[in-house]
Formats: sequence, C-alpha cells, structure tokens
Amino acid sequence: MKKRVLSIIAMLAMTVSMAACSSGGSDTPAPTPTEGEEGGEVSSDAGDLITVGYAQVGAESDWRTANTESFKSTFTEDKGYKLIFDDAQQKQENQIKAIRSFIQQDVDYIVVAPVVETGWETVLEEAKEAGIPVILSDRMMQLSDDELYVAWVGGNFVKEGETCGEWLADYLEAQGRGSEDINIVTIQGTIGASAQVGRTEGFGNILAQHDNWKMLDMQSGEFTQAKGQEVMESFLKSYDDIDVVICENDNEAFGAIDAIKAAGKTCGPDGDIIVVGFDSVKAAFESMIAGDLNATFECNPLHGPRVDEIIKKLEAGESVEKIQYVDEAYFDTSMDLETILPERAY
Repeated sequence: MKKRVLSIIAMLAMTVSMAACSSGGSDTPAPTPTEGEEGGEVSSDAGDLITVGYAQVGAESDWRTANTESFKSTFTEDKGYKLIFDDAQQKQENQIKAIRSFIQQDVDYIVVAPVVETGWETVLEEAKEAGIPVILSDRMMQLSDDELYVAWVGGNFVKEGETCGEWLADYLEAQGRGSEDINIVTIQGTIGASAQVGRTEGFGNILAQHDNWKMLDMQSGEFTQAKGQEVMESFLKSYDDIDVVICENDNEAFGAIDAIKAAGKTCGPDGDIIVVGFDSVKAAFESMIAGDLNATFECNPLHGPRVDEIIKKLEAGESVEKIQYVDEAYFDTSMDLETILPERAY
C-alpha cells in the first residue's frame, strides 16, 4: 500500500510541476485498474486494502490445507486485505509464474511457500526492483542475498527431526530394546523442500549417535499418502525385517500404514513396525487412537496470523525479525489423545 501511495504522490507532484511550466495542459488519463483477486482482477474498489499475493505449494496434504485456510481466513477484506491466492500444484515453474504475475499486478506484499529451496534468485530480484517485500512461509530458500526477502515464518525442521530421533531412542529404551539392532527406513518428503532437508538432517544427527541403528533405505513419498503407500510397498518387498519407518509427514504415514496392513504385518504400539509422522494433523491423532501410528511431531501450519503481524509492523515502519519460528510440540500414544484431539485447530 505504501508503494502505491508514494507513486500517486509522485504523479501528483509531476502534474503540478508541469502545469506551472506550461501555459496549456491536457487531462490526466485515469489509472488502469490492476489485476488481482483469486483468479480474477482487483477492481479499483479495493481502495486502501493491502494487497497480498500468496504463492502456495499446492494441496498435497492435510497440513497444507490447514496452512492455506490460515491465510484465507486471516487476509480478508474486513481485516483490511485483498488476497490473491495461487496454487502451484507442487511445481516451481508455476510459483515463479505466479510471483511474476503478482509483480505485474503491483501487489503490496508477496508471500511464498517455495516448492524447493533453489532457483529463486532471478524472480526475487524482479520483486526487489519493483519494491515489493517478499515474506517466506513454511519452506526456506537458498539465496546468495538474504535481503531478497524480509522475513521467514515456519517450523524448525532440523529440530523436529532431532526431536523425532530423541523420542525413538527413549521409546526403544522403555521397551527394553535400547541396545538391539534397529532397522529403519525413511519415506522422505519432496526432495529439496525445506521440511524434507531439515527433517532428514535432524533425524540423521541422532541416527549418528546410535551404532545399533541402521538406515536401510530412504525414498521420497512427495508428502502424499498415495506415494507414501507406494514407497512403503517397495520397502516391504526389499527388506524382510523393518523395525521403524520414519515418514516425513503424516499423510505419508497413513499410506505406509495401509501398505503394512496390506502386506499382512502390523504397526503401532502393539505391532511389528513402529510408524512415526510429522505435522500432527487431526487425522494423525485418530490414527494413534486407533493404534496404528506411534507418534507425530508437530509442524504448526497456522502461519497466517504471524505473517499478518509482520505486515502490520512493516506498514508501521518497524523492523521485523528475519527468522520467526512457530511454537511446536510432539504427541504419542502415551498421552491422553482423546482429550487433546477436540482442542486441535488443524
């Protein structure tokens, strides 16, 4: 909004100056309405609304759906915003196209949940040249110049992975299996996504501390239930003795559980295979209550309010912290899940 107001002031100043230097003049043409809105155009009725363009990854999981809803319920007209939402369907080229569209539409802020970490320098330079602040949500970008974005909001993915590894160590110890050889497989998220990179690294840090843990295989399940099931089916055909499957989101875990049951095996606290996931969506609590999933490690998707706070500070001319982590916890079958579940917002 500030950028737009400054442009109008500059235009008015030029008009006054030209009138003072000329004996005649012509009518100033009316401004052309800018494009916007979800799949449409922002009309001149937008007035003083702050226009936010949000390039979302897609709708690959329950977590992503909750994340999208958090933005849509936060950036509404009654709260002073005009939201232009774009679903990239998990393709980076779609997100880059969306960002360029936002720039062309002269939005006030751009929010991006990047599909992968690399390949953003050029388009963010274009946003910088246009004077549009960029805020990153959920996933990080690898950039040579961190001035290309003003802030990042999301979970501490490395810490999430480490917490998972620490939980597994404690769980195995409590079962009397602390010194037993443990065979592990990992269904990774979309390769190159910040959540995948961080969770793989974090769990790997704890894995390195246990000589009796063996990582048999790691393959991407692309954060989807269908692909998670496909990868788990492949693991079960390749390895006879799997003790633990680390799924880098809950939806992959649901797919892995389906594959385990279809293979005639069991999972959960009383089963053959320990299954853990990340995100802590409501369906994960239902799966733990059913006795299928052992634990889930939270990745809070409700980023809308935090991004709203950042924009309000920027509008007020205040500085903001570059990296802003959201609060996160973990949950397992030892907890009173039936009491916790109704209180969950996602």
